[in-house]
Amino acid sequence: MAPVPDPRLLVTLRPADTTTRAISERLGPVPWTYAEGSDHQRWRSVEAMLVGALPRELGTFRAEETPHLAFVQRIYTGVDGFPFDWFPPSVRIAGNVGAYAPFVAEHAVALALAAARSLVLAHAQVREGRLRPAPEQRLLFRRTALILGYGAIGRAIAERLRGFGMRCIGLTRDGRPADGVDETVPAAGLREAVARADVVFDARPLTRATRGTIDAAVLNAMRPEAIFVNIGRAATVDEEALYRHLKTHPGFRAALDVWWDEDFARGTVGSRFPFAELPNFVGTPHSAGLGPDIEPYVLDRALENVSRFFRGEPPAHVVDRAEYEGDTG
Repeated sequence: MAPVPDPRLLVTLRPADTTTRAISERLGPVPWTYAEGSDHQRWRSVEAMLVGALPRELGTFRAEETPHLAFVQRIYTGVDGFPFDWFPPSVRIAGNVGAYAPFVAEHAVALALAAARSLVLAHAQVREGRLRPAPEQRLLFRRTALILGYGAIGRAIAERLRGFGMRCIGLTRDGRPADGVDETVPAAGLREAVARADVVFDARPLTRATRGTIDAAVLNAMRPEAIFVNIGRAATVDEEALYRHLKTHPGFRAALDVWWDEDFARGTVGSRFPFAELPNFVGTPHSAGLGPDIEPYVLDRALENVSRFFRGEPPAHVVDRAEYEGDTG
């Protein structure tokens, strides 16, 4: 890509032909450049940034390099762990809310089914050539689901659960009525709400308010044979409390796609406790948002918000920094 004299958009994503085409088609005449290989002196004209995992992509960054920066759009949904301190308070920062919803919701239902139908144990039994007795089966049919964090992903989960004839309850901050669920409850009623559900889906972002909220008390309030599925963020759950609960409540089942120890640089996932050895557990390696044709869809959603900014419209999904800053984990 030829140097752009006065770029208005700085893209920290790894250069790729598909990304280049998508940006050019979406933004038209807006001049832009990749951060990789570009001259930092030319960044002074930058008004917006399209970013992924900033520390990996830039390493270091000084706000003085982009004195006209007003907006940062992340390609990913969540902003926990985002380096807010790199940017002055005047810079608006947005997550790519809803971009992964169809795919994460599909994975969430798959995890619920895998746990309910004992698929891991059933596969091992087939591998051993044993027909009976089959592992204990659970049903989603006409059961009750509680969705923690009834946002874009939560709505997509509820839509898919309708096919099982499930009753759906959504947990939101204030408990205001919402489309797509039979009932909503406020976040303050978490412990009471989990006691009413056969399946609990955690689709919440990790904020100062949600960190560690699935603790021993909340787990003990769940039904003894409930299924807990987490496709949000691992740290909303007390890691040790969940492991101990699974050990002491053999009828309880858990399915996780998110982990407390995820090292993307090394490509490893782990936990302080051997969850994978438990018969009432199933896990996947933070793969709900992976699959064919997902990246173009996600990029298009992010670019739509960037386009809104350059059209002079208020960008959507700008985060409240107060919910994240100071929450270092």
